[in-house]
Amino acid sequence: MKKICYVATIPHVVFSFLSGHIEAAARDFDVSVISHPTDANLLASLPCRHISLNIQRKIAPYNDLQALFQMIKIFRRERYAIVHSIMPKTGLLSMSAGRLTGIQCRIHTYTGQVWATRKGINRSFLKSFDRLIAGLATHTLADSESQRQFLITEGILKEKQCSVIGNGSICGVDVTRFCPDSGARQAIRDVLKISPDATIILFLGRLNKDKGMLDLAQAFGQIASERKNIFLLLVGAEEDVSYDQIQAICGDHADRLRRILFTSTPEQYMAASDIFCLPSYREGFGQTIIEAAACRVPTVATRIYGITDAVEENQTGLLIEAGAVDQLTQALLQLVDNPLIRSRMGETAKARAEKLFCSSDVTGALIRLYHSMLQL
Repeated sequence: MKKICYVATIPHVVFSFLSGHIEAAARDFDVSVISHPTDANLLASLPCRHISLNIQRKIAPYNDLQALFQMIKIFRRERYAIVHSIMPKTGLLSMSAGRLTGIQCRIHTYTGQVWATRKGINRSFLKSFDRLIAGLATHTLADSESQRQFLITEGILKEKQCSVIGNGSICGVDVTRFCPDSGARQAIRDVLKISPDATIILFLGRLNKDKGMLDLAQAFGQIASERKNIFLLLVGAEEDVSYDQIQAICGDHADRLRRILFTSTPEQYMAASDIFCLPSYREGFGQTIIEAAACRVPTVATRIYGITDAVEENQTGLLIEAGAVDQLTQALLQLVDNPLIRSRMGETAKARAEKLFCSSDVTGALIRLYHSMLQL
């Protein structure tokens, strides 16, 4: 049985985005996962062998060099037929190690570019890593067509160098898990002390400036001053924006904020919500958008590459310009004040998610790609 190895910085990313792929690949391949050891227990239920490697998310030259040498040793020992990486750091390390050890199939999936919001030498420096990854890989994937076009326009990839699996997304959406759930809706609202008739705006992701968190806080502060039965639910860990900052921006209306640090059941919070909001400045693909859509929740988001693949504008959600707080406020108010529009968009969003982004279809297409590359 041929061997395949997935490489990602942290097990949480593997569990969240690659579980379905690993389960399907294990039927045809001997599967390994290389990632940082922290929270490796998340992978215990998956049909794969976990290999711990101290890979840091941020640039750390000495540590990165050590990780590269260790990865080379692992690749020489295991003789994988396919190495598949996600995330920039692991992409650079694994594609380099794979090239040096003669791995036949080296695949990297682009899931968004941190340099998209940077300027000057910092942008050029970070772009050079993505360009190097593309040169070292035998095949690259983008998780949306608009991201693929962005990478081609920016000179990272050539036209025929990259493809998109299905209609986009790294893993699709499990529509048996992400679906309307009246029981979860009531249970979550009970725990959060939010009434059944209140309107909940949900953000799910890292509390990060690039995710538009400060814009969302400003917009919600304005909305809460005009509408009384509105709540903002934040699900995700702090990154470069603190919860204290968000509370301060919301001021007198901070009592209508609710926060969950981490959840393994995001579908329950989506089912409990009425509007999903992702005012991001950069995205490879709006994965959380299609998960919310499957739960019959429409989205307000930014009109940027990646998100435009996940939202059909004015049909499954509303799009605004990145950084336009006034537009964000008005778009949210439009859905807050019009439950019939919310309902119509939610139904359309659910149907679209089921038709275009079903996880079994995305996984099936990826496994077929593996077989094609190996000519099995």
